[in-house]
Amino acid sequence: MPKRSIIWLWIIWLPFSLFAQNEEREFDLHDSIVPSTQRQGLSRAIKKFLNFSDFDTTYISPNRYNYALMLNHFTNYEYYSVRNTSLTPQHLSFSPKPHNKIGVYFGWRWIFLGWAVDTEGLYGKKSGKNRGTEFDLSLYSSKLGVDIFYHRTGNSYRIDKVIGFSEDIPSNYSEDFNGLKVNMKGMNLYYIFNNRRFSYPAAFSQSTNQRRNAGSFIAGFSTSTHNLNFDYTKLPTLIQETMNPDMKVRHIKYTNISLNFGYAYNWVFARNCLACLSLSPAIAYKTSRIEKAEGEINDWYKNFNIDFILRAGVVYNNSKYFVGTSFLGRTYDYYRNHFSLNNGFGTLQVYVGFNFYLKKEHRKTQQGKSY
Repeated sequence: MPKRSIIWLWIIWLPFSLFAQNEEREFDLHDSIVPSTQRQGLSRAIKKFLNFSDFDTTYISPNRYNYALMLNHFTNYEYYSVRNTSLTPQHLSFSPKPHNKIGVYFGWRWIFLGWAVDTEGLYGKKSGKNRGTEFDLSLYSSKLGVDIFYHRTGNSYRIDKVIGFSEDIPSNYSEDFNGLKVNMKGMNLYYIFNNRRFSYPAAFSQSTNQRRNAGSFIAGFSTSTHNLNFDYTKLPTLIQETMNPDMKVRHIKYTNISLNFGYAYNWVFARNCLACLSLSPAIAYKTSRIEKAEGEINDWYKNFNIDFILRAGVVYNNSKYFVGTSFLGRTYDYYRNHFSLNNGFGTLQVYVGFNFYLKKEHRKTQQGKSY
């Protein structure tokens, strides 16, 4: 996990570095052509954009420490829903048992690197064949943010909703199902408009402190790829006997490209206490290939849908010690003719930690002083 995180960080911030270097070279090469005032104005604009510490101190106070140590507990949730929306609608929903991880993380400014292990694996309760792979990295700065994720699920699902099939199936039907495997990877990039007064890091990375209520509009870009293998022949006989042909999908692969625009709000409800809620609807363009059962014609679709990105968090942070919880959820919806697929992922975190090693400019102040 640490090595992967470092690689991703290098990939993310390399373009910014190269951009700044290229601009500097262009200034040198065109020194005799571009007017001095124009060069200075462009240079100031670039420096201002890349300045991630420019904020209103009446709303946001900086972190006085260089490093942090944090203990974190993760609970991951996911669901998949397949529907046939013809004259005789049918609906199947699958979800695995939520699983938990615990890890220790070391932080520098707004970057946290560490390692987490599956708690069920520690006790030998989860077999290797059912084990999935998950990687999530979220970086929050004052102006820009990024989420990088990779999920490869295991095969320990349960059928938790059956609608429109045999009348012999009870409404509370639930049964294990090992015919679903999913692979998903992607990235979200976003920009915070009111970055001088609103702080995402205060709610999600504890690298600043929000002192007054503030909100901000958020705009971003997302891309992801989804691979879903659905072996309907492993469904119970009662379901297969009355299954609509449009539901007999073997493999779904689609690419999701979206532009999102939303709003986030930080509420300081008590001293050193913050609650944050953020919702970003996304207009998504999807290209997909659907492989159906033998004898059926495969489909290739291109269409637009609406997706959502939700963030929420509550944290107590007195600049030295912090404790809190946060949730990051993503939903993806696919609709075409008489077929629809909905899937969602969510990660709930509960954490506790402390900051240490005062920054040079704060070493002469009393450590117990509040900002």
